[in-house]
Amino acid sequence: MNLVRAELERLTARRFVQLMVVLLVFAFAITAATTLAGSHKPTVTELNSARSQAAEARRDLEATHQECLARQDGTLPAAPDRYFPSDCSEIDPIRQERLPIPADYLPGVFTFAEQARPLLYFLIAFLVLFGFLVGASYIGADLTSGGVVNLLLWRPRRMAVLVAKLGTLLGTVLVLALLASVFYLGTFWVIGQTAGLPGRLDGDFWSSLGAVHGRGLLLVLLASTLGFAIATLGRHTSAALGAFAAYAVVWELGARLVLEIIDAPKSDLFMLSSHVGAWLNGGARFYDERLCTGSAGPNCDAFYGITWGASLLVLLVLTGGLTAAAFAVFRRRDLI
Repeated sequence: MNLVRAELERLTARRFVQLMVVLLVFAFAITAATTLAGSHKPTVTELNSARSQAAEARRDLEATHQECLARQDGTLPAAPDRYFPSDCSEIDPIRQERLPIPADYLPGVFTFAEQARPLLYFLIAFLVLFGFLVGASYIGADLTSGGVVNLLLWRPRRMAVLVAKLGTLLGTVLVLALLASVFYLGTFWVIGQTAGLPGRLDGDFWSSLGAVHGRGLLLVLLASTLGFAIATLGRHTSAALGAFAAYAVVWELGARLVLEIIDAPKSDLFMLSSHVGAWLNGGARFYDERLCTGSAGPNCDAFYGITWGASLLVLLVLTGGLTAAAFAVFRRRDLI
């Protein structure tokens, strides 16, 4: 317990961590102030007009679907100036993920129910970056400055020290992420109540938002562990930063371009960013026209997907492998 307390004091006393927290608060303040300045409470006239436009848009969708069915059955002649899909169920309003709502026709009005998920994605992205950088600098600075060696003189058990450092890091990042989430979403909920619209905040909304938040928190912890593990392997904070930059440039940009040049099918399966997006969204679908070339029939489906389970497995294997390697190297390495 004394070791964990000492590591917690060391982590919170680091200037880089304090600077990142300040930047986090600053980003929150700028986003909230911008949203508040660009929103207003809609008047009764605006609400009535928005409801009318949303209802008209839904009627247009239904009329288009019925026209598609009529032309498919031969009741109406074909219209060369209008496009209809071969399967009219694709434009069936009942099958649509989202229908027009009044909030779509209220420009300059912040609606919490509609904007909460994009705002949460922004928060998760910042926390992922925060966790990766803090995790890398936390162990990297100690390895570079000799702080780990001094700590081992007090507690000469390498694995216990490294586990304490990683556990303290993950616990601190998790608590900070939870507090930031409550403060962040709570602020925009208040803005929606006072200077905008709350929207439809039913059970489905909160359960969906909670699922995204839970997956995002796990992603933040994995990113923190990755930064910690890579910096441990490289014995320096810059090792994690260099590995991240090299992966982004060489693989996400370079390899993706090469795969497109050679017409490799399903190239998104090999990109870590695709699996991150699939995990965060509960799955992902990608379009690849190469799947419908050659002997593919007229009803070929050019879409393919990644499930959240497969993406989680990829992320866990990557993080777990690098972390195990970091512990193995730290156990045998000469730290002086």
